[in-house]
Amino acid sequence: MEHSYVPGVVRETVRVVHIIIGLNIGGAELMLKRLIESHNTNNTIKHFVISLTNMGPVGRQLMDTGIAVYSLGITNIINVPFAFFELRSLLVKIKPDIVQTWMYHADFFGGIVAKSIGCDNILWNVRSTNIHKGGSKITIVIRKICSILSNYIPRKIICAAEASRIEHEKVGYVKNKMIVIPNGFKHQTAVNKYFSKIDFRAGVGLQKGHVVVLSVGRFSEVKDHKTFIKAADLVAELIPNLQFLMVGRGVTRENHNLMRMLKEVKNPDIFVLLGERDDVTDFMLASDVFCMHSKTEGFPNVLGEAMLCGLPCISTDVGDAKYLLNNSSWIVQPSNPNELAHKLYQLLSLPESERVVLGNIAAKRIRMEFSIDKMSHGYLELYKAIYANR
Repeated sequence: MEHSYVPGVVRETVRVVHIIIGLNIGGAELMLKRLIESHNTNNTIKHFVISLTNMGPVGRQLMDTGIAVYSLGITNIINVPFAFFELRSLLVKIKPDIVQTWMYHADFFGGIVAKSIGCDNILWNVRSTNIHKGGSKITIVIRKICSILSNYIPRKIICAAEASRIEHEKVGYVKNKMIVIPNGFKHQTAVNKYFSKIDFRAGVGLQKGHVVVLSVGRFSEVKDHKTFIKAADLVAELIPNLQFLMVGRGVTRENHNLMRMLKEVKNPDIFVLLGERDDVTDFMLASDVFCMHSKTEGFPNVLGEAMLCGLPCISTDVGDAKYLLNNSSWIVQPSNPNELAHKLYQLLSLPESERVVLGNIAAKRIRMEFSIDKMSHGYLELYKAIYANR
């Protein structure tokens, strides 16, 4: 009988297999990529990545750096039984010391498969908070099942946010298995000496002399673009020369639901829709204000990225956003376009010099409190502790 995990076998290099739903551009996917890259020079850790669906741009980027990446190609429920045995075969071949799964579906599916081959060193990675605000019914059911399985499958459950830990304890996840390792950000993300704000703006269709408010996020009910659009329209009635730049998967003029939202407001021309991009940092550097308008988040990576880029930010009070921003003056309640419009108006009415000060304070907080080195060290210490007590 083949086993990927063999108790008592000691290797100089600890093999960590990451199992994730997919590798398109998203917060969890990019954080996984950064985590792996942060260990590139550490010979004691070897990472492998398995996507349950597609390879995606993040998977291809990881492969370009020499990481072994596999995709199982699940497209519907019919593929699941085949994927179970394919994943099991891959794990037997790789012989991981630790299996780390990312998000509910992978926690459930990957955790069961890893357990079936005798691996007890399983880590779950929780990224969300209140999934009842926009989460699908199947996701809610899977989380409930995971809360029961948390007694048996994972050694530890990693939360990216304190808010996530509290929420998951409430729904039945085992309390003494949960730890918090906040996401980390690369300081150099915001540094590009060749970047020209004027040229970049012109290249994406932004008008010279306008103040740009940036929104980044895939088109989804939980991201609540409707509230952002309503709020932006209200502000545009009071302040001239504004443009609202929207970046994210599905945020295009081909999206009929999004276009219906724009047709309902007075000033649809103030919105610039650019869809999914892999140069989001450049958009942040080219903007004047950042707005996160989600209904729910765990640890909002995109808010941290915007802060690191020196943008003054407004955010809804979701997940660890308030803790991350550390300035309740610019926090609003979710799904409240009037409150969001009021805060946007206040921020946009400030002199540019005052907005720059706010942005500099935000950037300093990320550099000091949420470095990639802190996150990398946190995971590395966890891997060592799990492996030492195998």
